[in-house]
Amino acid sequence: MLPVQNRNTLQPVAAPRTAPAGVNASRAATPAPPGQPNKAYDGFLVGGDGNAYPPGTNIADVPPTRPQGKQGQGTLIFVNGIGENRAGNKSHLQEIANGTGMNVVGLYNATEGKLKDLIQSMGDTFDLGTNKAVDSLADMVYEKVKAGEPLRLMAHSQGGLITSRALTDVKNRLMLEDGMSKAEAEQAMGKIGVETFGGAASSYPDGPKYVHYVNRADLVPMGFGVGRPFSHPGKDAKVVKFGWPNPFGIFGNAHSTSTYFKHYQPFDGAARA
Repeated sequence: MLPVQNRNTLQPVAAPRTAPAGVNASRAATPAPPGQPNKAYDGFLVGGDGNAYPPGTNIADVPPTRPQGKQGQGTLIFVNGIGENRAGNKSHLQEIANGTGMNVVGLYNATEGKLKDLIQSMGDTFDLGTNKAVDSLADMVYEKVKAGEPLRLMAHSQGGLITSRALTDVKNRLMLEDGMSKAEAEQAMGKIGVETFGGAASSYPDGPKYVHYVNRADLVPMGFGVGRPFSHPGKDAKVVKFGWPNPFGIFGNAHSTSTYFKHYQPFDGAARA
């Protein structure tokens, strides 16, 4: 059994350079060849150098996107939503770094066009089909949990579905493969901190510490995420709601991360509020 974790503070630290027993060793931090279609980088880690690194690469070996004008406070993994190509992802990671004040490594949710992305999102909702971003994130989280290390995640839109699905996979793996009880698995995941902006998932597994941001004018979290009735944002989750309902909000800036950052609070303070 893992020791009881203090859920009131989450101080991100560098990922361990060696994997714990029973976990696959990290691959060398060798960038993937550039210039491939977006889908070729699905589930890859994206560094501040613009390169994509294969799943399994140690977080500490990926150069992060750093906030402009100040020293980054810890490292955060950001999972993007639908329709984001590699060029757009690069600028998005810079926005996340500037907004949070943290160093950011992207976990790329590749696009094949919005229609195919929406179909994939439906599969994520019901835990159907293979999503390489889910598998990549689940393996990363599992390694960190087994090492007893904290981890910070942020997700936008479909990224919330990917995060929910990956965390559920980790929890099930801890119970099925490692013989933990439900309570022990939740305790083991207590050092994971998760923030979502307009997340498209309505249910998250208990254990991690969550702060969900919901714009009432954003149809994604209101219709599919934790803004809708009978959702489960995770035990003791903080849900920060703002704005006024607007059925046409999805066509403006209601769903953009820039809108959500106007209401952003430092993670530990928001989680304890």
